[in-house]
Amino acid sequence: MKIDVIGDVHGCMDELHALFLKLGYVFQNDSYLHPEGRIPVFVGDITDRGPDSLAVIKLVYQMVVEQQKAHYVPGNHCNKLYRFFLGNQVQEKHGLETTAAEYRALNNRQQKLIRKQFITLYEHAPLYLELPELNVIVAHAGIKESLIGRTDKKAETFVLYGDISGEFHPDGRPIRRDWAKDYYGQTLIVYGHTPVKEPRIINRTINIDTGCVFGNKLTAYRLPEEKTVAVPSKQPLLEEKFKAFN
Repeated sequence: MKIDVIGDVHGCMDELHALFLKLGYVFQNDSYLHPEGRIPVFVGDITDRGPDSLAVIKLVYQMVVEQQKAHYVPGNHCNKLYRFFLGNQVQEKHGLETTAAEYRALNNRQQKLIRKQFITLYEHAPLYLELPELNVIVAHAGIKESLIGRTDKKAETFVLYGDISGEFHPDGRPIRRDWAKDYYGQTLIVYGHTPVKEPRIINRTINIDTGCVFGNKLTAYRLPEEKTVAVPSKQPLLEEKFKAFN
């Protein structure tokens, strides 16, 4: 089994197309297929902030649900969009406002279709993806060893939001603990969620959210090769969005 784990897309459709082509995929039947049967895995947060969130939903739905040629795990932005589509009261900020604006620009029939596609995609997704044959877990914000195998509320919060402390930065962002430096499991954890300029490898973890929507690049991590492949972002660079680790 060979996979390509794709970092947080956040509606950056042009960059996703470019990454698939660089990875050797071929576009056919409204989907990307690899001639060697490689399987893409989306690490969550496929929407919000970027210019083409609905196009990304359509592509990921096609690949994961319709053709069953890819995997997807949800991120915190996915969870919020899911609640938005269910009609729950959610605040349209931190990126959701861009996806909501795209959605409201559609006619009623198109709205029903994209809403149904995303709800189906989300409800059929595992909280995190375990692939024992590659000794890897793909989880949006990561997962600590004690939570592996669990899908309770504590595990869900960690996987979607990271190791949150309950405290906040002055700009409203939650303060997160650096769980990866204390991870000593043997299973490789591939995750995203926290934008970094370069993929961050520490212990048996790798963060591949290289902040495409913030102007850096979109990154994939290939297994079993343990190789990163990236394409540059077309978005303006926002240096303040990137996490610096000690």
